[in-house]
Amino acid sequence: MSTQKKRNFYVDGNTVRRFSAEPDYREIQKERERRTKEEEERRKRRLARHNRERELRMSRRYVMFLMMAVGVFGVFAAAYIYIQSNIAAHMRDISRLENQIKDLKADNDEALKRINMSVDLDAVKNSAINELGMSYARESQIIYYTVENDDYMNQYGEIPE
Repeated sequence: MSTQKKRNFYVDGNTVRRFSAEPDYREIQKERERRTKEEEERRKRRLARHNRERELRMSRRYVMFLMMAVGVFGVFAAAYIYIQSNIAAHMRDISRLENQIKDLKADNDEALKRINMSVDLDAVKNSAINELGMSYARESQIIYYTVENDDYMNQYGEIPE
């Protein structure tokens, strides 16, 4: 005989066997736990299916909200791109103008050197003294001014001789 039959039944003489052992509550408990787990799994699946269905449903308000959010984002993106292109254009203009300034300064320096080279100061001095009768200023003709806190000076009246 198997061990389970020995545990569940016993022989009372040579007569009929009768069930006298207490029920095995461990089996009942295992069955209860299995059913509870199955119920929990079904409940979880039902809840997950419900959540998926709810997530797939979009109300008109939600769709409108999403459309407005995408529209606002698009406007901001377009404004950002427009501002960036304006900044790039201004930077190109500034670079072009700086190059023009550099070229003009170089041209001015070159012209000043040409003018300075073309003028013979000794010839001007001789011409002023000999032809025009000019002479150097005497010490009594030189007037010195002091300027306080201003960067310019106004002169009124005649210079004494």
